[in-house]
Amino acid sequence: MTELQRPDNRAADELRPLSYELDIAPHASGSLLLGFGKTRVICSAILERKIPGWMRAQGIDGGWITAEYSMLPYSTLDRKNRDINRGKQDGRSIEIQRLIGRSLRAVTDLSLLPGYTLWLDCDVLQADGGTRTASITGAYIAAAIAVNRLIAEGKLEKSPLKTSVAAISAGVWKGQPILDLCYEEDRDASVDANIVMTGEGAFVEYQASGEEAVFSTNEMNALTALASKGIQELSNFQEKIITEAKS
Repeated sequence: MTELQRPDNRAADELRPLSYELDIAPHASGSLLLGFGKTRVICSAILERKIPGWMRAQGIDGGWITAEYSMLPYSTLDRKNRDINRGKQDGRSIEIQRLIGRSLRAVTDLSLLPGYTLWLDCDVLQADGGTRTASITGAYIAAAIAVNRLIAEGKLEKSPLKTSVAAISAGVWKGQPILDLCYEEDRDASVDANIVMTGEGAFVEYQASGEEAVFSTNEMNALTALASKGIQELSNFQEKIITEAKS
């Protein structure tokens, strides 16, 4: 790849530094504070013995996974009002929490959560681009940790998680495809993509759009290759944390 001076001096195909702190929410079955560079998100998983009303009404067996996402008031440079003060939830937050839920359900056998809902809560402490991708990646870690502990406690018979799932951003910035955009890059990118994949490399969701621009098949292929590389690194990182949480 051609040399490109990124704001934080990363290579075009390099992830931001990853960081984590386990059990940040002691009342959750699984939780961590996950950092993608300066973006930091608290992700937690809690099992509730209850299923949505529509599942009961339709007589659907099994359980459910759902997510809530929010950006805390101090997560951005200018204070962000809480949804409750506006009287309605922010449309972007709704979109992202639905994406988190879809991503986790794609890798889960819901029949192994009989009568339960697994709640995934993602709260952004600091936003510097990639909050949805960090949330999905962290939500899986929190869910896997929770599942392992719930099995040990006898609340679940076996893991409903069929494989891992993670997400990463990629984009075209200053004419070049790059991986894992920070805020400055995301703001100025001509193409922006958020890609959700399993640890085996299968796609769960692919969101890509031109920002007052178009993009070619070659550029799309380059973004896909970058994302595949990033997801593999994230999958290894997830496994390391989940293993640590078992000890």
